[in-house]
Amino acid sequence: MAMHDCERVGLDFVDSAPYRFVSTVNLAITPEQLFEVLADETSWPRWASVITEVRWTSPPPRRVGTTRTVDMRGGITGDEEFLAWEPFERMAFRFNAASTGSIAAFAEDYRVIRTPDGCHLTWIMAMKPAGLAGRFGLFVGRPVMGRLFQRFLHHLRGYTDERFAVR
Repeated sequence: MAMHDCERVGLDFVDSAPYRFVSTVNLAITPEQLFEVLADETSWPRWASVITEVRWTSPPPRRVGTTRTVDMRGGITGDEEFLAWEPFERMAFRFNAASTGSIAAFAEDYRVIRTPDGCHLTWIMAMKPAGLAGRFGLFVGRPVMGRLFQRFLHHLRGYTDERFAVR
């Protein structure tokens, strides 16, 4: 499969990208349990329906510089590199390459705050499309995408409630 290089953006891109999607959820699990889920490659397809497979491509321990490959519906594959790995508080990654040429830059940031009832997760997806088709697609699809991403976190809540038998 041909891969297209993406811009090697830093953490600042998450807050400055031309397209940003911010979703939040309160979870009835601890930050430690959430990181257990996020580090488990088999959990992602269970709550983020666009993801079909996650493969870690560097050995543990997870840290800044860790890499993985994510396959998504529509035949999209992303080669990711972690920009932040602060256990129980934050993890963020960027695409170094993607199987589609419509992505110039892409990053995600997961920010976790402990709460009295578990934790609060803020998920930010940041994108810069490549070419006119990519910009048009994101402009038109932006409202639908925002709802879809928030739904992923609703599914994450259901998944974590079940996984950790939250009542």
